[in-house]
Amino acid sequence: MSPQRFDQARPFATLAIVVLAWVFVPYVVKAFTRATFFEFQAPFAAAQSYVQDLQEYWGQRSRSKEELLEAGRSLAHLNSAYEFSLQEKEHLRVELLRLENLLKLPPLPTHRFEPARVARRDFSGWWQRLVIRKGRNYGITVGAPVVFVGGVVGRVVEVYAYTSVVDLVSSPTFRVAAAAEGDSRPISYQGGINDSLKAPRGTIEFVPADIFAHKGQPRRLVTSGLGGVFPPGLTLGDIVQLEPSTDGLFKSGEVRLDPRLSALTEVTVLVPINPEEF
Repeated sequence: MSPQRFDQARPFATLAIVVLAWVFVPYVVKAFTRATFFEFQAPFAAAQSYVQDLQEYWGQRSRSKEELLEAGRSLAHLNSAYEFSLQEKEHLRVELLRLENLLKLPPLPTHRFEPARVARRDFSGWWQRLVIRKGRNYGITVGAPVVFVGGVVGRVVEVYAYTSVVDLVSSPTFRVAAAAEGDSRPISYQGGINDSLKAPRGTIEFVPADIFAHKGQPRRLVTSGLGGVFPPGLTLGDIVQLEPSTDGLFKSGEVRLDPRLSALTEVTVLVPINPEEF
């Protein structure tokens, strides 16, 4: 081989040696290296998120008094609606407690709500994830459900000192037991291959043959509560397409997810009060 060709092939040879060396590195070393790199990188992502919050704050300061008064009136209306919802929730809680005592049922697992700010979004064809600005310092645990006003956001898959990684409901690696609204039979839900520029979607399998839905008449898909991770009744999305499976016994289909998933700035983590019960 001529010296010129050798110089051209040297970078590729070096890359091949590095890749082979990394393949034979023990898994423990790989995991430690990845966690260390993430902990080193996390403060930069959090700092960028804080800068964005500061920019939004000064942007709001520049608004006129009329805009602020209108926003205040809208906020007052929302507060009134939320106060009514809280009263209704308290009534339902008391009724649930009465029925539990009457039927001698064990209490349902309880969670505490931990709001968290989104620091970074990581969307690709292989996964769709969020990084939030809370971790072990706030008691976040792996597997904790993450929700927002539109329903399920995803599940916590990695927890670090000050940040956590959330696997979105639209990610292909996300699976959960679901059910059609008004029906208790379990359905298998999984995220799909999603383009970050399009509305997020997921897929369902093992749908009972007597359930029907289409784009003109979608049906809401909710969590079933099986598995004990997600509470039952949380919105996953809308079933917009169903087709018979190859076995002819069930159906499979497509679920339209909330388009706000790709633009979330605030989420809520449902941290179990007694993690040993899960």
